[in-house]
Amino acid sequence: MLESSKPRAALVLPPREAFAPGRAGAIGLILHALAGAGSAFEQIVVGPPQPDVFAGVSYRGIDWPWWPGPLARRYAHAVAATLRRLRPAIVEVHNRPELALHLARSLRVPVILVLHNRLEGRHAAVRAEIFRQVRVATVSDWLRHETIGDVPGAAATVLPNPIDLATIPTPRARRAAILFAGRIVADKGADAFVAACALALPRLPGWTAAMIGADRFGPDSPPTPYLNRLRAQAQAAGVAMAGYQPHEAVLAAMAEAAIVVVPSRWPEPFGMVALEALACGAALAYAPRGGLPEVVGAAGVTLDPDDPPAMAATLVALAGDPDRRAMLAEAGRAQAGRFALPAAIARLDALRTDVLAAWPPGRGHPI
Repeated sequence: MLESSKPRAALVLPPREAFAPGRAGAIGLILHALAGAGSAFEQIVVGPPQPDVFAGVSYRGIDWPWWPGPLARRYAHAVAATLRRLRPAIVEVHNRPELALHLARSLRVPVILVLHNRLEGRHAAVRAEIFRQVRVATVSDWLRHETIGDVPGAAATVLPNPIDLATIPTPRARRAAILFAGRIVADKGADAFVAACALALPRLPGWTAAMIGADRFGPDSPPTPYLNRLRAQAQAAGVAMAGYQPHEAVLAAMAEAAIVVVPSRWPEPFGMVALEALACGAALAYAPRGGLPEVVGAAGVTLDPDDPPAMAATLVALAGDPDRRAMLAEAGRAQAGRFALPAAIARLDALRTDVLAAWPPGRGHPI
């Protein structure tokens, strides 16, 4: 087989990230979209060995060492060994700063660290070292500011997450349904959704409410005390709980629901669920925290997850105003178009080209 004439980019997954249909989490789905897009680079995803990976993209499972030690350290050494054989022109590490540092120190190759979450719990000296050794990118401008903090001279590039509009279901008739999709945890406001629906549904004859998700990604997500308590509250409120569903099923539900709610308490660094709801044409009600306002723009209705009565009032008003829902749906599709995959891969390729152009050829050790 002839080698590609394009420079090779290695996209490195976190050590526990699944990269397979029906099991992938947010980062796995994002890398699947990026790796399958038309790029100026030959793209290969590197991650833990696993069966049934996504078809249509290049994937290399690492050779996992069976020596004792912390998972992160073993994974870093295994990834470095794999990359020495692959010989990429550039490496992109997703959401693992220490792994990015290890690869930058071990290999003669430029490293981009793409952050999907905040750099929390790390000493100032470690944060400064990250910015010295690797090029940092963040998925939102909010996260960029949070990441830079007070590190002198630090800079980061914003690379918003992409959405592959070709995967969005064909528009269909809307059901009188209010939907929550995501992890069933307090940070995501799952209990706030149930509490608001308990107040709203008695005022909305003919409407239903449902939740898709579990404590974590994957069909084997175990029950938790929080989820068990919420399940009883949801049953009393008339909210159906569908459990974990594959990504395609989540998108199909969003394409039918009249309203999708993203009531996150914690500041979402980006908010893929909100972006997918916009692309699917649902009327979106969301908590404007973290990077969510950048994703939603003017295409959603805001709410406070710590005020369920006010949330209920917002949902009742939105359910009773089909014209407003139609306007939000139109605005949402237009807003989602700003994050379309071709534009995202063009931004990423531009960063890769810039990093390679600035790379000192004598730095580091041979790969």
